[in-house]
Amino acid sequence: MTSEPKRIRVLLVEDHQLLADALSALLGREADMEIVGIAGTVADAKAMARERLDVVLMDYRLPDGTGAEATRAIKARWPAARVVMVTALSDDETVLESIQAGADGYMTKDRAAEDVVNAVRAAHAGEILLPRSVIVEIARRVAAARERGDERRMVEPLTARELEVLRALTDGLSTPDICERLFIAPNTLRTHVQNIMGKLRVHSKLEAVAFALRYRLVEPPRPEDAQA
Repeated sequence: MTSEPKRIRVLLVEDHQLLADALSALLGREADMEIVGIAGTVADAKAMARERLDVVLMDYRLPDGTGAEATRAIKARWPAARVVMVTALSDDETVLESIQAGADGYMTKDRAAEDVVNAVRAAHAGEILLPRSVIVEIARRVAAARERGDERRMVEPLTARELEVLRALTDGLSTPDICERLFIAPNTLRTHVQNIMGKLRVHSKLEAVAFALRYRLVEPPRPEDAQA
């Protein structure tokens, strides 16, 4: 007799009850997902993170703080948990602060009901959830920061193959697409990504992309290639 596959354990962090209930109902209908809790504050999110989490759907603006603060706490306890910011805010500051806190993806609330099921599965699989247009905007913003004299911290040099992987991540490619481009297996790609994150001292693939763009480790994507 084969055992049932483990369900994806999802925590919702959202202080608007109607949206929280709607997302919970959507995800609760999926056989491979389990809602482990709904938190309305940073404090609630930290308390509910005592149990293992796979994916967290995180609002940014909460009554007692920000989703970035909650993300840091959850990532400190569960480094393998994937955090997807789900927010009405789409300004550069919010996106960048979320990335620096360790978020693995970002989606706006107007797309949440439509995309949330796929987003949870993609996040759990380790995909970056960020529109190409946002990656281009991050490239523009971090270039401006570099021109202001932003100081680069010392990191261990990446190998040629690791730079190829990082370039593919910056292009917004999925795991299967990267494996096809570089002719490598998913496990090999996972090892490269772990090595890149360790060398750059970042906590997510998304943060690695932001770091690479900030310090021009790879060429930024072109604005004309951006898709909404």
